[in-house]
Amino acid sequence: MGYYIGIDLGTSGVKALLMDAAQNPIAEATAPLTVQRPKPGWSEQGPGDWIAAAVAVMDDIAARHPDCLAALRGIGLSGQMHGATILGRDDIPLRPAILWNDGRSVDACRVLDDRADFRGIGGNLVMPGFTAPKIEWLRGHEPDVFDRISKILLPKDYLRLTLTGDHISDMSDSAGTLWLDVGGRDWSPDLLAATGLTRAQMPDLVEGTAPGGVLRSDLAARWGIKRAPVVAGGGGDNAASAVAVGAVEPGTGFLSLGTSGVLFASGAAFAPNTDHAAHAFCHAVPDTWHQMGVILAATDALNWLSAISRTGPAELAGLAANAPADHGVIALPYLSGERTPHNTAAPQGAFAGLGQSTDLGVLARAMMEAVGFAFADCTRVLQATGNSLGPVVALGGGAQSHFWLQTIASITGLTLQIPDKGAFGAAFGAARLAIVAAGDSSVTETITPIPIAREIAPQSAEQERLGAAYARFQATYPALTAALT
Repeated sequence: MGYYIGIDLGTSGVKALLMDAAQNPIAEATAPLTVQRPKPGWSEQGPGDWIAAAVAVMDDIAARHPDCLAALRGIGLSGQMHGATILGRDDIPLRPAILWNDGRSVDACRVLDDRADFRGIGGNLVMPGFTAPKIEWLRGHEPDVFDRISKILLPKDYLRLTLTGDHISDMSDSAGTLWLDVGGRDWSPDLLAATGLTRAQMPDLVEGTAPGGVLRSDLAARWGIKRAPVVAGGGGDNAASAVAVGAVEPGTGFLSLGTSGVLFASGAAFAPNTDHAAHAFCHAVPDTWHQMGVILAATDALNWLSAISRTGPAELAGLAANAPADHGVIALPYLSGERTPHNTAAPQGAFAGLGQSTDLGVLARAMMEAVGFAFADCTRVLQATGNSLGPVVALGGGAQSHFWLQTIASITGLTLQIPDKGAFGAAFGAARLAIVAAGDSSVTETITPIPIAREIAPQSAEQERLGAAYARFQATYPALTAALT
């Protein structure tokens, strides 16, 4: 029996998951990461910290399960998207990596938008989160670094370079750079030229299910692996999460209620909707694409209220469930700006309709409903691309709250599926990609829907009330924006 490992390089930590050929999880290991913020709006990490954390989790699993590691056949990689890891000719980073949540390149976005058809070819608006604007910022503010660029890699692909010695990326992660011709699944010379780059400074491209290098012999020896395993192309974190839950067929998807929020929909074609800030990327499996609506503060909105009220998030959720449904308060959850559908970096959170009877439970309920309304915006935008979403899998820490999921289901009209107990995150998806890349199973045999414990359907009795509140929510944002400008 062969074994497989998925490694997910996140923003706050690295996680590794070991599983067998039947996809039974055997062991997990995690190592923390920290984010450096040298200036307001900046977000950076040292690539060396990623390597140290990845080696630590692999050392941990190898020490606890040496027999499994001896028979390891594949490693899959997943990671935080958009990060600019800038390498010189010796493959040594020239500076700390600029992360997905770095906002310094707002002005660079406006410049790039006028230079090339990023929306049509790249399938996305030019936003500070993407990789290309970061490099345009670098060209203007750190020209000595820009002039020495040999390669630009995404975070998980810098880890791959350490594991294999190869400059390789996959389609799903590369689609988040704004240099990929997303429909054609290849680097775009025009988009690269807009930031003063060439194809020679990009990694080679493979599908997420294809081999993307072989583990170096010295690392195989370190971890007691008898035969150097293949390293799969892998995927960006959201695409890998979709692989984890089996959302690869058109009409399937997931709703992630984490720090940020994601509504993910798989599709058979490239279908951008840049007018409303939807994301259109390649999927981690061949001949498949996906669209995403992204909200920047999901559980983070409740965490903010938790911090200022000194009340735990779980307690707030309990207070919200017992608050009156006809409270009349509208919240805007845009504490960190927003992507879908507003595309703004300016924080514009708010409560409207407060009264003497407004208490903490009402504020919590209004904020939880506001996150649901933001997901309704995402649902509307994805449906405009032709996506007809069926039931979607609910993921993330906020999915522990039945009240919140029921609220979101009634607001969006989506049926939410609750997974049976198991490890169904990005590391699990990366391990699934490793099985396929190792040649041990096909995509259709490996990437199957996961067991579902129950479903949460919209409640018709709540839909009329929440529909009226959603209309007020949609009117509040432009009114607030007009008042503040």
